[in-house]
Amino acid sequence: MTNTARAVFLDHPSLDLGDLDLGPLRECFGELQLFAGTRQDEVTERLKGATVAITNKVVIDAAAMAANPELQLILISATGTNNVDLVAARRHGITVSNCQGYGTPSVAQHTIMLLLNLATRLADYQKAVGEGRWQQASQFCLLDYPIVELQGKTLGLLGHGELGGAVARLAEAFGMSVLLGQIPGRPARPDRLPLDQLLPRVDALTLHCPLNEHTRHFIGTRELALLKPGTFVVNTARGGLIDEQALADALRSGHLGGAATDVLSVEPPTEGNPLLAGDIPRLIVTPHNAWGSREARQRIVGQLSENAQGFFSGTARRIVS
Repeated sequence: MTNTARAVFLDHPSLDLGDLDLGPLRECFGELQLFAGTRQDEVTERLKGATVAITNKVVIDAAAMAANPELQLILISATGTNNVDLVAARRHGITVSNCQGYGTPSVAQHTIMLLLNLATRLADYQKAVGEGRWQQASQFCLLDYPIVELQGKTLGLLGHGELGGAVARLAEAFGMSVLLGQIPGRPARPDRLPLDQLLPRVDALTLHCPLNEHTRHFIGTRELALLKPGTFVVNTARGGLIDEQALADALRSGHLGGAATDVLSVEPPTEGNPLLAGDIPRLIVTPHNAWGSREARQRIVGQLSENAQGFFSGTARRIVS
């Protein structure tokens, strides 16, 4: 069956920038068709005759499944499954598999990079040099912005799975101590501090938990006010975890030492976002690229191949529906 199956990748450039080896994935199918992008009104037609659909962010809904009875497998080239109607997939007998853990080293190093940038005020010093202020200084160095050492500071982690654990290990290598916070909606654990106890004790807070009905905006005005003055906040998880207007206000007020986010509540932010205003101090925004190292993207190719091979051999892996 693997020699004749037709697969369609609906948004191939969301994974491959021309720098990946797609050989392992091509070997799984008789035909692999790659599309640069797929509008929602094109999904049904492009899946005609396909046994396998591969998608990163393109939505595959119940109507597309009903119109394509040959579809047997949906491979998601990411962890999130919100773009696939899982209930409809079960109803139509379609297996859905995702990818997991592929970006841990990449996202962990990005998280620490953002924290280091905040602690060293790298963006401010780089701007100062670009404006010629070092060249005009009265001494050999420019020390206009306070620099903070991470050694001896306390990092609060919200989410201590594979990714949070990797960030904790890197933070400890810099001499930080780590405290774990209780995630709303999860059973209480003795090694997890409730938010009201965690937040006042940390010098930096990083987020590594999923977005759901319990965690949406669970860091808001009240929670930010509980942080000590000068605390750093870093979010490389999901944009909706933090109330973005509240974060912008906390930065403008000078309460926080700085914040960095790799994610926004709507991506791409075509309609604007409170965190994209030009007057917010000590804020770093990166364009949801923490996961995107070549190595991480190649791991996704490997996992897509494993999931496809497992499906065809009857030993499917990473099944979500």
